[in-house]
Amino acid sequence: MEATFTSTATTCKLRTFHSLSTNLSPRFSPGFFLTFPENNKRKLTNLKQSSLPSRNTFRISANSQAAPVSAEAVTVSSIPSEMKAWVYGEYGGVDVLKFDDKVSVPEVKEDQVLVKVVAAALNPVDAKRRQGKFKATDSPLPTVPGYDVAGVVVKVGSQVKELKKGDEVYGDINEKALEGPKQFGSFAEYTAVEEKLLALKPKNLDFVEAAGLPLAIETAYEGLERTGFSAGKSILVLNGAGGVGSLVIQLAKHVFGASKVAATSSTGKLELLKSLGADLAIDYTKENFEDLPEKFDVVYDAIGQCDRAVKAIKEGGSVVALTGAVTPPGFRFVVTSNGAVLKKLNPYLESGKVKTIVDPKGPFPFSQVAEAFSYIETNRATGKVVIHPIP
Repeated sequence: MEATFTSTATTCKLRTFHSLSTNLSPRFSPGFFLTFPENNKRKLTNLKQSSLPSRNTFRISANSQAAPVSAEAVTVSSIPSEMKAWVYGEYGGVDVLKFDDKVSVPEVKEDQVLVKVVAAALNPVDAKRRQGKFKATDSPLPTVPGYDVAGVVVKVGSQVKELKKGDEVYGDINEKALEGPKQFGSFAEYTAVEEKLLALKPKNLDFVEAAGLPLAIETAYEGLERTGFSAGKSILVLNGAGGVGSLVIQLAKHVFGASKVAATSSTGKLELLKSLGADLAIDYTKENFEDLPEKFDVVYDAIGQCDRAVKAIKEGGSVVALTGAVTPPGFRFVVTSNGAVLKKLNPYLESGKVKTIVDPKGPFPFSQVAEAFSYIETNRATGKVVIHPIP
């Protein structure tokens, strides 16, 4: 059952949100008061959330069942001054997320476009950022979360060269995931993004599928490049059914030309791994991958088991680790998002060689962003957790 959004239950107001900047350094007191200079003080009230029905949709989708949305349907003739968005004004658990229907639409810089968001996707970094794990380099609170976006361009900055109004686009709105990510994320009706971070949406994908790609596919691609992966090499992917792992399998096989792809998952997801291109699907509940006699040129650790991963590589092999402690010769990297990577991979997406995997519990409606956060934090998602539709 899809929850129906109503704005009557929302009381969180953030009318001066557009004016926040690093020099204001807003601080939150336990009573949820934003501290500004005296002439600019506002109160962030608590949100009383209504109970929402549980979801009973279960599917894994390489071709989303969501109805296609045309650019004409979402392009607006006049851009409002305020929008609906999810906001948090302090770091913490899922309960800090609040719905606000009076957030100021972000201003567009010269090199940016304003995107009317149609779908957005969650990543583990969204949860870690909300928990305050990167607050030393985060943008000031309050924050509209969300990295991945798919939508339609409705306004362009003066220095934008290629994109135009009406273009259907997708991308990761933050070039650096952990260094000053935007206050205005993608869990809102509108978001402002640098042109260089976006690409035209592949013609054969709907917005749900496109939203589930950017951060994960860029991470998968850059990680493979950093290991020096190339045709004829073998790879083991840990957490092959996850958002990044499912794309590593496909890129290694169909873009880089791997000689052999092995991947781990739980029992129920082994067939999914094979359908994505894995030559060897390993049930981690029954086998220890490091005990296999076969070793690999590269292990892509998308789950946080680097200490075991280094035991599964050939002499001179590489381990790329996305999370957890790193054991040499393993290494960690944080992706630098770039729309050029998406443009490079668009032909593989349009040919069907590389597909999006949308988690069977989704897409979650915009009213259930908090539930989507709770779900991704279980670390049991298959593919990507997508938010759609967005008002």
